Amino acid sequence: MTTRFDTKIAILLRDDLEVWQRLNVTAFLASGVAASAPGLVGEPYADADGTAYLAMFGQPVLVMEGDRDVLRAAHERCRRRTLPVTVFTRELFATGHDEANRAAVAAVAAADLDVVGLGVHAPRNAVDKVLKGAHLHP
Repeated sequence: MTTRFDTKIAILLRDDLEVWQRLNVTAFLASGVAASAPGLVGEPYADADGTAYLAMFGQPVLVMEGDRDVLRAAHERCRRRTLPVTVFTRELFATGHDEANRAAVAAVAAADLDVVGLGVHAPRNAVDKVLKGAHLHP
């Protein structure tokens, strides 16, 4: 049985990223979404032997992709709708820790950010609207 959630978690990646960059950006963006709403994370797991495992999201995460224009438009739509969004900019590939990451984002006006990925958690229809033009990552 498939559960239909009222909200959607989506990660949008630029289609010109290297594979390692896509994976790295996805991990960072998902962590931002998880931190934004603790209720998104389910209970810890355990196997039949009693080995404990960390909890994960309680709902699916869609990984989408689009070109630079799709990312720019999605970022702007998130901002206009004041949706909670996490961003990863091209400059973050050259930084090495959270403080440097935040400084790199803070140094650039929102409209000028070179966004290569964003993560969003919001009502399903809002996420669908802000990600218009994106498609599922292959």
